[in-house]
Amino acid sequence: MALTLLFVILFGLLIAGAPVAVALGVSSLIFIMLDGLPNVIVLHNMVNGINSFPLIAVPFFIMAGHLMNSAGITAKIFAFARATVGWMYGGLGHVNVGASVIFAGMSGAAVADAGGLGNIEIKAMREAGYDTDFSVGITAASSTIGPIIPPSLPLVVYGVIADTSIGQLFAAGLIPGLLMALSLMLMVAVYAKFRDYPRDERFSFGLFFSTLWSAILPLFTPIIIVGGILTGIFTPTEAAIAAVAYSLFLGLFVYRTLNPKRILRVSMDTVETTASIMMIVAASSIFAWILTANQVAQSFAVALLGFTDNPVAILLIIMLIVLVVGCFMETLAAITILTPVLLPIAMQIGVDPVHFGIILILNLMIGLLTPPVGLVLYVLAKVSEVPFERCVIATAPFLVPLVTVLMMLTFIPALSMWLPNAIYR
Repeated sequence: MALTLLFVILFGLLIAGAPVAVALGVSSLIFIMLDGLPNVIVLHNMVNGINSFPLIAVPFFIMAGHLMNSAGITAKIFAFARATVGWMYGGLGHVNVGASVIFAGMSGAAVADAGGLGNIEIKAMREAGYDTDFSVGITAASSTIGPIIPPSLPLVVYGVIADTSIGQLFAAGLIPGLLMALSLMLMVAVYAKFRDYPRDERFSFGLFFSTLWSAILPLFTPIIIVGGILTGIFTPTEAAIAAVAYSLFLGLFVYRTLNPKRILRVSMDTVETTASIMMIVAASSIFAWILTANQVAQSFAVALLGFTDNPVAILLIIMLIVLVVGCFMETLAAITILTPVLLPIAMQIGVDPVHFGIILILNLMIGLLTPPVGLVLYVLAKVSEVPFERCVIATAPFLVPLVTVLMMLTFIPALSMWLPNAIYR
């Protein structure tokens, strides 16, 4: 009865519009009080939930992304991507995807991609005569690459909750991220053929090398981060610190676009974003403890395995659950709630925790493109000055390649597991 009340209060508060951290914390506190447990359990689990060395990477990766945006580095990335793939038919659509792949290796957040590159990309596509719906749709879809290609904030949080190597998760995300980019570029090619979208400009070695030279130092950011982790020079947490130091170096001494006022604003934005993430992680730690103590995951596993013992069917059911939850819940909150429940089931049918992390995050990224809680759509609606409802319709066709890649990753584990197996195992 108390567990039923726990979920009723949780979803009631979420529907009422309460912040996720508040909904998790209040529902958990009421359960603990009704169960006669000491209230100190709440504080104990909240502190333990955020007392984790890997979580230190979260504010640093957030700050690195903000610094890149504030220093004007996103414009250099876009110019380089334009010179590299703009010669294809539907050129600026391909540029959109290419720029997101590059920026993914710097920020690791879909909303940062949509907010930082989105404004530049949509403006350029409009000026070149591309349909607004196409411009918004491909910008939204390509932003989801960020949390898959390392570094990735969602993968850091998942790794902490699932007690899984973040280095292996980062390695596992590289090929899936590139597959997402390829599938979206194929979609752009289809649009270009049927809508007769032009090439942006003919390929020029002079332009390519000039934009490469302008963007060469920012392009070293993902090399420093990913290369340092994969070679064992530093941990993911230390890599995040290195990313901030390198971003400051570029903004202060190379491009000289940062000043104390901008750094202060970036710091305050980082503090605000980090605080909201940590509150969710802390509150979800109480919730996860309750689920574990009451063997909710085991009960759910028994029920699901009693319904079917077919691994394919179980995986499809899990993916459907995640997809539905992702439509209604913020990504990090969904990770913290779903992981303790669904990961044990996935492991029982032979799914590696690293593999499960990749398909879980990609599934939730699709949720960022679906109403009612599609954060990327809200950001782009503001950036592009297009109504939210129109953004939803514009993005819908681009869900097809993303869902196709999700199915491929789900049932072909080697696509995500080959690289971590080759490096770490």
